[in-house]
Amino acid sequence: MADKLELLDLLLEDARESTDTIARQLGCDESEVESMIAELEDEGAVLGYQPVVDWSRVETDHVTAEVELNLELDRETKYGDVASRITKFDEVTALRLVSGDYDFDVTVEGDSMRDVSMFVSEQIAPIPEVTQTVTHFVMNTYKNRGLEFTDSDDDDRLSISP
Repeated sequence: MADKLELLDLLLEDARESTDTIARQLGCDESEVESMIAELEDEGAVLGYQPVVDWSRVETDHVTAEVELNLELDRETKYGDVASRITKFDEVTALRLVSGDYDFDVTVEGDSMRDVSMFVSEQIAPIPEVTQTVTHFVMNTYKNRGLEFTDSDDDDRLSISP
C-alpha cells in the first residue's frame, strides 16, 4: 500500500501528472492512487490544484503585495474571527497568523499598486482590530511554491556607492 505522504510529495511536484504515472512511481495500481486522492480531498488535506504563474510573462498588469497586520483583540474576538473577515476578500490570496513583530501576513493581489493600496486602506485598515498595516510590494519573484523562475534575474535597482 502506497503512503499518502509520498503521494502528496508527487502531487506537490506536479499535480497534473496522470494517476497512471503516479501509480507506477508509488508501486501500486491506479485505482489505489485515485482512492487516496479522493480520501485526501475528503479529509480536506488537499484543498485544490492551482498553477504557479509567472506574471512577468503574461501580458497583463498584475501586482502582488505582502501586508503585515498588527491586531489588538478584545476578550470576545479571536484571531480566527478577524481572519474569517479578511479571507472573504477576493484580493486576498493568502493569510497567515505568524510569530514575530506582527500578527498576520496577508498576500494581496491586484491590477495596480493603486488598486492594492486602495484595497488595504479602504477594506483592511478600517477593521476595528487592525491597529497597523505595513505594505511591501513584490518587485520580482525568483521562486514560488518550490518553482524557480528563470530569466528573471534582471535587477532594476540602481547601484549606490558611498
